[in-house]
Amino acid sequence: MNKPATRLSYADRIARVVDHIAANLDATLTTERLAAVAHFSPYHFHRIYLGVTGETAGDTIRRYRLNRAATALTHGDRAIPAIAREAGYGGAAAFTRAFAAVYGATPGAYRRAHRGRDHRTANQQQESAMSHPTEIVTLPARRLFMATHIGHYHEMAAAFDRTAAWLGSRGLLADDRAAIAIYRDLDPSVVPSARRRTDVGFSVAPGVAATDGFKIVDLPGGRHAVMHHKGPYAELEAACSWLFGVWLPASGEETADRPFFDHYLNDCKALPPAEWRTDVCVPLADR
Repeated sequence: MNKPATRLSYADRIARVVDHIAANLDATLTTERLAAVAHFSPYHFHRIYLGVTGETAGDTIRRYRLNRAATALTHGDRAIPAIAREAGYGGAAAFTRAFAAVYGATPGAYRRAHRGRDHRTANQQQESAMSHPTEIVTLPARRLFMATHIGHYHEMAAAFDRTAAWLGSRGLLADDRAAIAIYRDLDPSVVPSARRRTDVGFSVAPGVAATDGFKIVDLPGGRHAVMHHKGPYAELEAACSWLFGVWLPASGEETADRPFFDHYLNDCKALPPAEWRTDVCVPLADR
């Protein structure tokens, strides 16, 4: 096998591991098991995974589990010890330390902060609009190389990682490397979370074609309402409720007949969740 083919094979095999991790977060994910999924020797799997993804397999597992935990804390009333066990921690103390190190708050404080935010009145939300600065801008059209993710929104990271590995190993990422998630369900509230549909992927050059289960999506440009959000992805749902329930009705604007999308502006692997930046983009009707 020549060197370029070997490089592509390695990336594809690591992508299978990422998918396996996302689909088996509640399983015991040993190095031996993950190496077997990729058909690598366990002795070398750690270094290959790190070289391809930029983080260890353990880092990926912790990131996915803590992201799921943050979502669980902001939705419902499950006990924190139960969420800790689901995240792979034997006790609440270890979970609290790990969660606080990443999210900057203990699980209890994080839950209280978001519960208080969700229960504010519309007027209180409108008064705090500066926490979600929003503007109307003209966005460029983009050609996107995307995978279809079916499942809860907090599980999209695996599809992003798999797509990035495929493109990166082939040198096909566009210069702007825009990471985009397009929400396809007309009413997610009536769709079970396990069946929600999202297209996730990255901008690519015009000559890139659909292949290997990926598809090309030509995202139209034009007028958009763009809400600038800074913070964990688990907070986006509440921010979007403000955007659609407070800002949009007061704006005098009409939405275009196209889905809204998120544009992720920085690398969640390299920064703490408090520094994650996302633009929520809502297409607007032409004037």
